[in-house]
Amino acid sequence: MPKIKTNRGAAKRFKKSGTGRIKRGNAFTSHILTCKTRKRKRNLRSSSMVADVDQKNIARLIPYK
Repeated sequence: MPKIKTNRGAAKRFKKSGTGRIKRGNAFTSHILTCKTRKRKRNLRSSSMVADVDQKNIARLIPYK
């Protein structure tokens, strides 16, 4: 069986947690930050989990991570 190639774009965006779920960063953090509140920007800094319906597809993109 040949090795599976990792999708490099996905590898930069997603990581696996200790329990095997997939973590992601939040959107809306790169520009137009003046109209967003301090609290909102602070909460966007933390990572969150990928939705359950997307877990399987993203796990295929990053098989060895």
